Parts: sequence; C-alpha cells; structure tokens
Amino acid sequence: MSFESDLKRMEEITDLLKDESTGLEDAITLYEEASALSKKLSKTLKNIQRKIEKVTSTEEDILETETEEDIND
Repeated sequence: MSFESDLKRMEEITDLLKDESTGLEDAITLYEEASALSKKLSKTLKNIQRKIEKVTSTEEDILETETEEDIND
C-alpha cells in the first residue's frame, strides 16, 4: 500500500472506532490494524525527513562550494 492509501485507511479506521455500532471485538481488531499502520506511517515519514535533510545538506554544500569559488575568482 502507498502512504496515501495507508493514511486513508487510518482515517477509515478512526471513523469506524468512533461509530458506536462497532462491536468490541471489531474495535480491538481495528485498533491493532491502526497501531501497525501508525508505525508504518511514522517510519515512512522519518525516511522522507532523512531524504529532505540529505537534499538540503547537499544543496547547502553546493552553495558553500560555489560561494568559495566565487570568492577565489
């Protein structure tokens, strides 16, 4: 599943858990699914954050390098 579909499923589970007609056994099963999805989504977000930090760091290094070259010219 993609991040977007996992997030949509999490929203569906939230709605089902809020629904008073959801039985206890179903609620427990839904809670377990939501817990697993939460961990998966968190891991995905952390990976995305690392990628963004890497790109940002790389861009800053390039800018610093260009600035150093400009100063030496």
